[in-house]
Formats: sequence, C-alpha cells, structure tokens
Amino acid sequence: MSGDFDPRDYDSRERDDGIHDREDEWLTLGRGPGSTAVRDGTADDDVRDRDDDWHERDREPRDRDSDGGTLDPRDVFMRDVDLPRGPERELVHDRDRGYTLNGSETRTLSTVGAFRVVSERDLRDPRDEAFDVRHLEDQGLIQRVPLNEQERAVALTEHGRGLLERHRDGHSDHRQAFYAGADKARERNHDAQLYRAYLNAAERLQAREARILRVELDRELKRDYQRFLQERNRGDRNSDGQPDRTVEEIQEWAREQNLPYFDDQVHFPDVRIEYEDPNGDIRWEDVEVTTEHYRGSHASAAARAGFSIHASGGSSGRGAPFDPRAAEDFL
Repeated sequence: MSGDFDPRDYDSRERDDGIHDREDEWLTLGRGPGSTAVRDGTADDDVRDRDDDWHERDREPRDRDSDGGTLDPRDVFMRDVDLPRGPERELVHDRDRGYTLNGSETRTLSTVGAFRVVSERDLRDPRDEAFDVRHLEDQGLIQRVPLNEQERAVALTEHGRGLLERHRDGHSDHRQAFYAGADKARERNHDAQLYRAYLNAAERLQAREARILRVELDRELKRDYQRFLQERNRGDRNSDGQPDRTVEEIQEWAREQNLPYFDDQVHFPDVRIEYEDPNGDIRWEDVEVTTEHYRGSHASAAARAGFSIHASGGSSGRGAPFDPRAAEDFL
C-alpha cells in the first residue's frame, strides 16, 4: 500500500518543512491557513510572499451558486477560487501577466491542481462542449506529459498553481491544496487513477446527500505526520534527525487524524475525501487505488485499514469499487 512507511525513514535535517517525493524531489504544495488539521501554511506562503498584493482583484468577487447542491463533483475544487465561472472567456490579471479563462478552464485548472496529475481523457466531460486544454497550455498554465503509449496526462505549471493561489477568496476552512508538476513517469499511471477513484466515490456520496469539501492526497497527510514526528527536533542542533516519538504518541496522533495504526505503523490512504453529511457532521472517506502491480500484503492491509478500494481499470477503463473481502484472494 503506497501510504505505509516507517517513521524512522524521516530525518529532520533533510526534510524540515515539506514532504519528500517518491523520487526525492520536493513537492510544491499550496494551502491556506485555518484547515481542520494542524497546518503551518508555509507551502502557501512561498507563493504569497513573492507578491504582497496577491489578494487584490481587478473586479469584485464572482457570484457563486452554493456548492451544497451541485451535481458536478469538480466544482468543489474551485469553491474558494475567484476566477471566471461563466461560458465566456474573461481577462484575468496576475502580477505582470494577463490570462483569458472561462468557467470550464477554471474548473480544469483547479481539478488538475487538486490531484496533481489527471488523464487528459478523464478531464473531458459532456457538459464542457468546448473543452480544449490547448488554450491553457498555450498560456503556460498547464503541461501535458505522457501517461502511457496511448494517453497523456495534465499537470499544472508553477504559473498555473500561482494563479490559483493568488486568486483565492476569503474562505479559510477546508481549503483545497493545489500541486504543480508531475511525478516520475512510472508513478503517473497510479496517480492518474486517483481522480477516477474520486469520481466514483463522489457519486456515492452525493447520492447520500453529502456535500464534498475537499480532497487530501497521501503526500499531504504524510507531510503532517512528518511535522509531528520532527516537532521536537526542529531548532535542536544536537539532534540526530531521528524522531523521538513514542509508540503511544504515534498511536494517539493517528487516532486524532482518523488514520489506522497497526503492524507498528500508521497507514495512509491514497486520497481522503472530506465531506459534510446531511446532519452537518464532517466525515471522511479514505480511498486506496489498486493496480496490476498491487501486492497481496498491500491489498490485505488496505482492506484491514477500512479504506474504500478502487480497482484500477487501466488506461482503457475507469476502474470500479473493490470489495475489501476480496483482499483475501491476494494472499
């Protein structure tokens, strides 16, 4: 399971303020303050500090329909983004640059940013008759990268993420993190499945009248875990970089984050979907994506963790929910 790791793997001297990528490349995260979990907002600040007037707009904030009744599961990602939402392209000023965007393109930017990499085919939707990523690519807001021999994926550029960050509105709760750049090629097939898994889960949640608030990828959850582990080491020049948290402290942290702890480690889902149920309570659905390379022990651990398992359909299919009881067949 991609979300399992040993706390001893972390060294505060090397990874103090961010989570480390699978291929030892630093991630670019964007999150504002005020989330439900403990965050320090440093990843968000690096964008804002470069432009003291990031919050200024050339127009009044755009009208929004309440996202509580939306049937489009992508709309949640632009909930707190003040960018065009209508069918016609509008001029958007960002520092010394100007971009033209319509609502479909705003939705595409925020959706891709939320999942970091999304199959270009999966972004197409019958509701977006004029959908074309080339306009975003021509403006330097997205990049297209190979997913496999037949398919390409879309990721934000730093300009694309910066545009989203500097055009957030005043909402402070449940802010969606945005990412720029794509993982190494061998990781993309798995990561591109996360958006497909989300769409399947969102359909189930909306059928139960749930209001989706945001998604958190495993790297974001692990980033919080790293900060917890290294909290006492920061600023200590005599630290050897190894976390000194006890098992009991780690278990308590896992309970507070609603993450399972067993086999001497915290287990992380590929993606966590945060939502509000009809009673107004905040809940989560944790989703794990399986691929043809998924090992039996990982499938069993995912089922034991209580994650909703999404069986990858490969490049030619959208995948489907997976019965956790079937994990026994992997062993």
